Amino acid sequence: MLENWVVMPTCLPLVLRRCHACASERFRANGKFRVNAHHKLIDAWLLALCAVCGETTKLTVLERMNVRSVRPELLDRLHDNDPGLAAELLQDPVVRRRNRIALDWDNAWRLDTGGLDHPDREVSDVIDAIDVSVHFAARIPVRPVRLIAEGFGLSRDEVGRLITEGNLVSAIRLSGKVSGDFTFTLKR
Repeated sequence: MLENWVVMPTCLPLVLRRCHACASERFRANGKFRVNAHHKLIDAWLLALCAVCGETTKLTVLERMNVRSVRPELLDRLHDNDPGLAAELLQDPVVRRRNRIALDWDNAWRLDTGGLDHPDREVSDVIDAIDVSVHFAARIPVRPVRLIAEGFGLSRDEVGRLITEGNLVSAIRLSGKVSGDFTFTLKR
């Protein structure tokens, strides 16, 4: 039996960066941009608000770029405050490195298991193994043990026991975090 699960973002993640006003370390990106042109050069920033004091910080997207070198569709999305663009830019490693930020995905994603029942149902006693393919709709770092526990309605300790007993196997290491697609097999 093959199941397909999807890890989907539910909102923009928190931006981890120290606030210069209150020393908080969490900012909320709301999908708003600021674009500023200097003759033939353009700057663009993604705005984020401190989760504690509301102070605004600017995350550099474009810096002193020639206007003609920027794709017109990107300019339109910046001017329209496109929330999809904000999500794309927050996941861009170049933007994160340039701005020295990290992302906090806690409570910003959900697991879609396709609405299937948990494997503890009566029919599963007939099935020898369940193969699960996990797809990430965005690069969200999550522990596979947490996904498996949530997907099957088990405790994390129970998932750990299944791994130790060899009843839960995968080509990837199930401890630690992953943010890319993987598969695993649960043997009954």
